[in-house]
Amino acid sequence: MKALGEMQRNPFTGDVARLKDQPSAFRRRVGDWRVFFDVHPDARLVEVTAIARRTTTTYRKR
Repeated sequence: MKALGEMQRNPFTGDVARLKDQPSAFRRRVGDWRVFFDVHPDARLVEVTAIARRTTTTYRKR
């Protein structure tokens, strides 16, 4: 997935938004897919927590 390679260089490029009430959790739109990730700047770490196809229930458990 090309988007994951881009995230390695800069996780905040593209269509990225912070998830509500979660200060280190973000989502990135990639077509019909959503990449959910946490950012840990002190450790210089981006942790991909899930990749999900966009549906009406994609964000309900987040």
